[in-house]
Amino acid sequence: MKNKNLWAPWRMEYLKALGLKHAQKEQPSDPDKPDECFFCNYWRTPDQDQTNLVLWRTRRSLVVFNRFPYTAGHLLLAPARHVGDLLNLDEKSLLEMMLLARDAQKALTEAIKPHGFNLGININRCAGAGLPEHVHLHLVPRWTGDNNFMPVIGHVRLISQVLDELYRQLTEISQRLRLPSVKT
Repeated sequence: MKNKNLWAPWRMEYLKALGLKHAQKEQPSDPDKPDECFFCNYWRTPDQDQTNLVLWRTRRSLVVFNRFPYTAGHLLLAPARHVGDLLNLDEKSLLEMMLLARDAQKALTEAIKPHGFNLGININRCAGAGLPEHVHLHLVPRWTGDNNFMPVIGHVRLISQVLDELYRQLTEISQRLRLPSVKT
């Protein structure tokens, strides 16, 4: 069988970042320098929320689109505090992240009607954390049959919706449904 090309030019940013990490011998960012963390950078730049695809910000948390999603609507929920695991988060931050996950599930259900969701936290690099110094929760919409031959055999994921379009749609739904329910 002849190989066919599947064009995904938006992935180049991710691939270049991987190459940069490799060139730096995979040295982790310094936890005492949260300016190297994109969540912390987003937290400090509320005027860039649309550019950074920050859907919601509350007193203790951010909800942002994953720029390198597993599926359409893959969101990341991160506490404002730059900590690497749940053990260092206060109860109010933990509760707020779960309430935001619930609200994000509601908004995504309205927008793209997934059949289910994966909700997960990868703590430390060996568990799959791409940014182990800043704990975050993944909310991943799923559809029956979305694990077809492409990711299993071809090691390719198909993303069915443009991030900017879904960002606009979720922003409108959030306003209509008065989400997030967490008060800032």
